[in-house]
Amino acid sequence: MSDPSVLERYLRLTREALERVTAAPPARSFLRGASDDFVAMARAYLADAEHFRDAGDAERALAAASYAHGWLDAGVRLGLLDGGDDDQRFTLFK
Repeated sequence: MSDPSVLERYLRLTREALERVTAAPPARSFLRGASDDFVAMARAYLADAEHFRDAGDAERALAAASYAHGWLDAGVRLGLLDGGDDDQRFTLFK
């Protein structure tokens, strides 16, 4: 990857998306566990992305950031996460 600003843009977008989402299912719902898992996976991949960036491996960093955002986007699309009608950071159904 020749342009580090692309990676930083994806990292920023993913951080913003992670800050924006909230769990959609009620706390005692069986689906709440799935919601929490989606957020946990996104956090883990974002941490990996930052680790790879710091190690100078921009390609793996971008891949991990993409996976992180993918977990969040899928969670919003499925209704496990609430993205607040933000169609700039998430793929909404309507």
